[in-house]
Amino acid sequence: MPEPSHPRPVDPGSLGFETIVYEKAPPRATIRLNRPEVLNAFDFRMLREIARACEDASWDDDVRVLVVTGEGRAFCVGADLRSWDETLVGRPREYWKWFGAFKDMHDRLRELGKPTIARVNGIAVGGGNELQMACDLAVMVDDAFIRHVGLEHGSVPAGGATQWLQLMVGDRRAREIVFLCDAIPAPQAAEWGLVNRAVPAAELDGVVEGWVESLARKLPQTTRYAKQQLNVWRDMAWHQTVGHARDWLSLSMLGDEAQDAITAFLESRARPASE
Repeated sequence: MPEPSHPRPVDPGSLGFETIVYEKAPPRATIRLNRPEVLNAFDFRMLREIARACEDASWDDDVRVLVVTGEGRAFCVGADLRSWDETLVGRPREYWKWFGAFKDMHDRLRELGKPTIARVNGIAVGGGNELQMACDLAVMVDDAFIRHVGLEHGSVPAGGATQWLQLMVGDRRAREIVFLCDAIPAPQAAEWGLVNRAVPAAELDGVVEGWVESLARKLPQTTRYAKQQLNVWRDMAWHQTVGHARDWLSLSMLGDEAQDAITAFLESRARPASE
């Protein structure tokens, strides 16, 4: 990705993205996660590309709303544990660097200065749910689900879930989501306030377009400040915990618990379905 010399927007095609599709059709910009073969799991490059796309959208005065969605049958299933196994497990210093890219992606999305919409086109697991939570509004297809599985795979969901779930769904439900690791069907996620709406797939784009049109009519500077004010509790929880989480999770990569859990997960995915 070329580095900008000034805070000016550019044509998306000049950015050389490989793991996302970034498009601008003012008043809307769209980031589409584009690793469908791994259900849009994050790798390091994807984190960097999302952050750069958010930066560009924030600089483009013609863009009034950013939509985040996924390619294929999933929205996002969080971190790509295959790449963790190859580069991060047992390497806390490398994990610390990786988590820095994850944090930067979140910060650029949350601090965009413009409304953001999660178009949740399929399942949202782990960091995928944290990504949609970082957006201002979310609409989800009604046959998908949200789930956190970190406590089964050697990771604490401290990239947004432990900070924001209590704000969105309440303390008891937050603990249920994190501790039990059960799937939360889309209609239940909407009832709990984890997303705004759950709709049939045929209605997904209609809801997004309606929101984009409504948001684009709002005064941009006033909207930007309203977003800053609405972020106060999310920012407070995030900044008080995320640096500590980054260090603790890095060190946890040295432990048997995380290493054994990740190895077991990857081995289960490698077995034939008949086993």
